[in-house]
Amino acid sequence: MIASALNPVLELSGPAVWFWILAFIAFVWLRRHWDLNRGRNEPILTAHEAPSADASLPRLSVLVAAKDEETNIERCLSGLLAQQYPDFEIIVADDRSADRTGEIIDRLAAQHPRLKTVHIAELAPGWSGKNHALHHAVRHATGEYFVFTDADCRFHDPRLLAAAVGYARREKIDFLSVLPQLEAWTFWERVVQPPAGAILIFWFPPQRVNDPRCPHAYANGAFMLMSRTAYERLGGHAAVRTALNEDMHFARRAKQLGVRLRVIRGGGMYSVRMYAGWRQIWNGWTRIFYCCFGTLPRLLASVLFLSVFSLLPTLSLLAALTLMIWPEFRSWAATVAAMAAVAFLAQQSVLWRFYALGGTRPAWALTWPLGAAVCLGVTLNAIGRHFGARTHWRGTTYTAGA
Repeated sequence: MIASALNPVLELSGPAVWFWILAFIAFVWLRRHWDLNRGRNEPILTAHEAPSADASLPRLSVLVAAKDEETNIERCLSGLLAQQYPDFEIIVADDRSADRTGEIIDRLAAQHPRLKTVHIAELAPGWSGKNHALHHAVRHATGEYFVFTDADCRFHDPRLLAAAVGYARREKIDFLSVLPQLEAWTFWERVVQPPAGAILIFWFPPQRVNDPRCPHAYANGAFMLMSRTAYERLGGHAAVRTALNEDMHFARRAKQLGVRLRVIRGGGMYSVRMYAGWRQIWNGWTRIFYCCFGTLPRLLASVLFLSVFSLLPTLSLLAALTLMIWPEFRSWAATVAAMAAVAFLAQQSVLWRFYALGGTRPAWALTWPLGAAVCLGVTLNAIGRHFGARTHWRGTTYTAGA
């Protein structure tokens, strides 16, 4: 009976190709369990990395660029001001804000001597806004180490700065990027963020990024710790002045110049809500995909990844079950439906673990096909940047990705 059921797909035919493609997809997804097991051994930053209170630590400058961040900036700066680090300053660049951002920063600066404000009145030609703001902020920095972070970050553990500096010095790392816990409050955030993040991991596996012999380079601009020497060696923000993803450009330059780079998870010590609404999600991930992947072949490969490995199991299962309505298709359609179900379950078995590791309730893995479909649209939109489409970000319009 089994042999007769498999017979239509063992022949060289359309259903056979369909069946074996699904079998391959199931194998690839099951293999990802091995990658997840390896990932459990990757370092995670914890408060235990913080040196003792009497340890001698270098002076640290924390630099933040803020544009129209009145809903986030006070919470961000309050978390930074509460950090238990013996010698640090915070420099905030108010980048042409049209809301109350500058007023809030100035009020806090009047109350806290370690907080300084730099007001940016206009954007210089040939610069992206964030890079221009941080370039000016660095001019006022007196630290031996720099931390670049974002105004929408929330700092939960007051030992984060000490732990990051302690870890970097112990491991002799020049450039440390600590990954945040991603906050997702709305339906579309929970649907889109995990597949989008998975694509980044697909292209930039942490094991390869952290291998000095491997050219893979990645960093997250939410938290980048560099020694002043490393920052100057990378050319500072002037070297990435046009980039909308300066973190990725810094990471690539680090690998090219032999600056020791490492990316680790933050263990929930801080978090960030990347995008609040549908438009922000669409535009934000379009910008990230275009700037991170860098080349048209990588974007096209991402389209293939999303179409085949993410969407095909679900679409195949629905299509094969529909075809079973007609008696002439029922035999081979049932076999294809069975393999599609295997591929879907293999996919879900991995995703439930992946979502749990990322801090999202595992049941949201069931929305993966919908999130992957949105990411496919985002990727196609990013491809348009290669043909001169404009990027509108933070009140400024850029040609293509920069």
